[in-house]
Amino acid sequence: MSGYILCETKKAEMPYFIENISTNIYTIEELCYYLYHNLYLIDETIINEGLCTWIQEELNLPKLAAKLRPNLSKYAGMEDILYPIFKEINYLTYEELRVLNGRIKKYEGESLAVREKQKGDTLVENKMYVNAILVYQKLLKREDLETSRTGLTKSVLHNLGCAYSYLFQMEKAVDCFYKAYELDHSRKALAVYLLAFRSIRTPIEYESKVTELHVDEETRKEVGEALERFEKRLEKQVYSQNTDSQLEEMIREYHRSTGS
Repeated sequence: MSGYILCETKKAEMPYFIENISTNIYTIEELCYYLYHNLYLIDETIINEGLCTWIQEELNLPKLAAKLRPNLSKYAGMEDILYPIFKEINYLTYEELRVLNGRIKKYEGESLAVREKQKGDTLVENKMYVNAILVYQKLLKREDLETSRTGLTKSVLHNLGCAYSYLFQMEKAVDCFYKAYELDHSRKALAVYLLAFRSIRTPIEYESKVTELHVDEETRKEVGEALERFEKRLEKQVYSQNTDSQLEEMIREYHRSTGS
């Protein structure tokens, strides 16, 4: 990002609270950064009269607030809100603006279910796991997931399981991963389920489950190697004061390589 007109911007005394990620912002630069990087989190909790008032009174940008207000009641086109804010400080380079145009076009072509799934994924990326879980749970109550995109139900279940695992609610995570596996019985989904299952069960229980599911040798080897890597990394952190975050990162790393 480049081209800030720093002399024309100020830091607010009272911050604007971004509810989705529980974060306060103090400058228009911070607002631009949030909007640019969190397209799927832009909703009425952010784009409202409160934002216009904050821009007008705290940032001393009454002209920008005036440009935004007429678009609040008919808010549909994302560019109606984003472009005036970015243009205020020349936040985007030409290339970044071109990329943004493509992202907005892609967003507008997606179904509501797909957008909501992306919203949940963005919340996970921001480590807002509880909020993400609520989004995923609501999505699973819809009846149009598969008509919106083939495989969307499995993807939502998988990512819901990931969100639970990051909160160390592994029983719920295992249940989600198994439901995802049941939808297509893919080897990848099976490997994720077995990895989560082994994290909360004894070796005997794990072997019993492997036998019950008739797990092939290649999948058993893949899961076994993943478990060995994680155990070695945990051993290195045995004296660390931050073992919980290390375990979270290990879970996240594996899910990142197998997720959807």
